[in-house]
Amino acid sequence: MRYSLDDIETFLTVMELGTVTAAAARLNLSKSVVSKRISEFEATLGAALFRRNAGRITPTDGAARLAERLRPALSELVAATESAGWGVDGAASLRGRLSIAAPMSFGTMYLAPVLARFAARFPDLDLRIEFDDRLRDLARDGFDLGIRIGAPRDTALMSRKLCEDRAVIVASPDYLSRHGRPDSPAALGAHQVIGYSHVAQADHWQFAQGEAVAPTALPSRLSSNNGEMIRAFALSGQGLARLPCFIVADGLRDGSLVELLPDHPTPPMPITAVWPTVTPMPAKLRVLIDHLAAELAGGAPWQRHASSLRQPG
Repeated sequence: MRYSLDDIETFLTVMELGTVTAAAARLNLSKSVVSKRISEFEATLGAALFRRNAGRITPTDGAARLAERLRPALSELVAATESAGWGVDGAASLRGRLSIAAPMSFGTMYLAPVLARFAARFPDLDLRIEFDDRLRDLARDGFDLGIRIGAPRDTALMSRKLCEDRAVIVASPDYLSRHGRPDSPAALGAHQVIGYSHVAQADHWQFAQGEAVAPTALPSRLSSNNGEMIRAFALSGQGLARLPCFIVADGLRDGSLVELLPDHPTPPMPITAVWPTVTPMPAKLRVLIDHLAAELAGGAPWQRHASSLRQPG
C-alpha cells in the first residue's frame, strides 16, 4: 500500500471543507489535481471515501472514521519533523503552515496587527487566518491555534492565558437623556437593551457579587451576532448594550458612549490561546504563542490608558 502525505492532507482538507473546489483553493491546486489525489487514495485503500452525485461529494462513514484517526496522526508527524528541523538553538527560520481561528471583532481590531508583525518576522512561514465568531472545532477544522474570549469550555485543549478583559454596559448620552440612567441591575428591566444572539442565554447579563454570579434576564428587541453591530445600535441611541471593553473603549474615551453600573462589575473575561494537544509541540506553534503573550504582556492594549476613559455624569 503506497500513498503520500499529500494524499492524506488532500483527503483531510476535502473532509473539512466539504467540496473539491474549496479544498483546491485552500491547497492552491487545481480541482483536477485534488480529484485525482482523492481517486488515487481511494484506489490505494481499496475503499470508497466519498459518494459522488451530480457534482457533489458526500463522505462515507468509513471516511469519517479514517479522518478522525488521521488528523492527530498527521499533526504529530508534522510536529516531529518541524521540531527536528528547527534546531537546538532555534536559529533556523520557521517554515511550514499555521492555521489560526479568532473572533471577528477582536481579530480585526487588535489581533490583525499582532499577526502581521509575526508574519514579518518569519517570511518563510505560511499563515491561514480566519476570523469568525463561531466556536470552531480546532482539530476537526484543521486549526493549529484558536483565540477564545471568556472561560475556555473545551478542557481537552491546551491553553495559555494572554490577558483579561471585562464586559461593560454602555449607552449613548442621547439615549440616557431620553430614558434616564439605571442605578442598579434591577433597574435594567425598565430599559431597552440590545442582545447578542450568538451565544446561549445571551439575554442573561451577569454581575459578580463576591464569589457568586447573579444573572439578570433582559429580553431584547434588537439583537445581533456581531459586537460591532451592537455597538452601532448603542451609538445610535437604540438602547443599552453589554460588550467587551475592547469594542467600546474608543467610544468611552471620546464620550460617544457612557459606562453604566461601574459599581456592579461583570465577571472577568480571560482572552486565551488554545490548541489541540500535540507531542512534541511544533516549534512554529510555540513561537507564535510566545509572540502573542509578549505582545499582550503589558495587559490588554485597550485598557492600558484606562484612566483616560471619560465618564460623563
